[in-house]
Parts: sequence; C-alpha cells; structure tokens
Amino acid sequence: MAARWKALKAVLIDLSGTVHIENDIIPGSIAALERLQKAGLAVRFVTNTTKESRSLLLSRLTNMGFNIKPEEVFTSLLAARTLVETLKVRPLLFLEDEALEDFVGIDTANPNAVVVGLAPSMFQYNKLNEAFRLLQGGAQLIAIHKSKYYRRGDGLALGPGPFVECLEYASGQKARVVGKPAPDFFYTALTDIGVKPEEAIMIGDDVQLDVGGALDAGLLGILVKTGKYREGDEKRLESSLDPSCVVNDFPAAVDFILKSLGSQSIKSTSLAVMGEF
Repeated sequence: MAARWKALKAVLIDLSGTVHIENDIIPGSIAALERLQKAGLAVRFVTNTTKESRSLLLSRLTNMGFNIKPEEVFTSLLAARTLVETLKVRPLLFLEDEALEDFVGIDTANPNAVVVGLAPSMFQYNKLNEAFRLLQGGAQLIAIHKSKYYRRGDGLALGPGPFVECLEYASGQKARVVGKPAPDFFYTALTDIGVKPEEAIMIGDDVQLDVGGALDAGLLGILVKTGKYREGDEKRLESSLDPSCVVNDFPAAVDFILKSLGSQSIKSTSLAVMGEF
C-alpha cells in the first residue's frame, strides 16, 4: 500500500460536502487545494452536481475563492449529455433551469428517454407520472446519479436516487447510471488527464458513491467526516474493500497525501477533483 501512495499522480476531489456546503467553504479547503496543486499532482473536480450547469458551478466556486480552471471540472451533467448524444435519444429532462445550459441544442421534442437529475421543482406527481408513461411505452431511463441524499445548509435533503428508484419500481426498468459510482465516470476523468486508476485517489464525503465507487474502479479512496458523513459510515461501505483512509476533513486528507508522498519529486499531468454528492 505504501508504494501505491508514493506512486500517486492525480487526485479526484468531490465538491459539495467535501470542500464546500452550498456557499460556505469548509475551513482550510482553499489553502489545502493550493498545497495540493503546488505539489505537482494533477487535479480534477469531478462531481455529481446536477443543480446547476458547469459554468454556473465554476463561477460560484471562483467567487468563493477557489482557483479552478474550466477544464478541471468534470460533471455528471456533461457525462449525461454525452450519453444522450451517443444514444441519439430525445430526453424528458428532470433538471432545474440552472442546469439546462449543459443540454442546449439537445432535441427534447417527443421524448423517448427520461433523464433524472436533482430537480426538486419537478419531483411532483404529474411530472413523475408523465415519465412513468414514457417508460411504460419503451423509453430509456437514465439517472445522472442515484444519490440518496446530500447536505444543504439547513441539513440533509433528498437526492435524486429515491425518485429514480420510484420510476424503476413502477416501470420495471433499471436505470442506466451515469455519474459516481459508475466506474466509467472515474475512468473518463482519468483518461482525460492521462493517469491510470492505480495512480489516482478520490477524496469525498459519500462512503458509497465517492469512496466505494473509486475503490471498485481501482483508485484509492479517502473518506472525509464532513458534508453528508454520519458516524460509522466507513463501516457501512458496500464495497468488498475498506476506505484507504478516513480523516476529519479535506485539509487533513491533503496533509495525509503529501505526507505519504514524502519528498519524492512528482511529475504528473493533472490533479483531479470530483463533486456534488
């Protein structure tokens, strides 16, 4: 294991719950990210965030004080758009208006697919029933992710997962999941920076989606005790593997990584950060 830590070239970092909660920065996260970037590691912010488009998310993070480039942000929204284009389907989009920018140009007339993200304003009977009828008629079900819940400023809130499972149960269809913990989501982010899974690590607050998904994809995984973390989550991991490390917060995760690397000179193509759930 020690050899793997020293071979690290990239870090994938969750966003919501790991470095911020809504517009509040988790203390020390900006300085910790700067330490990570100066170490020569590759960084990508890979996130399941579906509440807003990548450009709005990037603008919000920049306004908070994070130094992030557009190409360093990889979202499940963009991955879902790519899948929709590949399948050549016309989706009924369960998305808030702030997220629709990432689907500009996609044909949504006469839908033959249902794409579900975090869309509280659309999770009501008539809209869900419209999706159910489409699925009964043969439309495909695509889940941008299936997070059960996430952390808001006022506490935990339902994610899209329960609504995806509602549609699965009623229609008898199994959703195709795009974001974390799908292995392809991790692989796509790493391919973009030219790093192998065994050379990368994921930092996140969700033991199943962030850490479990990363471990199953061949990465190391650090669980932070912020955001949606609840006492004992590390013992609830459904993966056959254990978290590589459990720490209090993102700055502690960065400290652990840099300490593990020691004084080794690192040359890497990028550092990766991942995010919403």
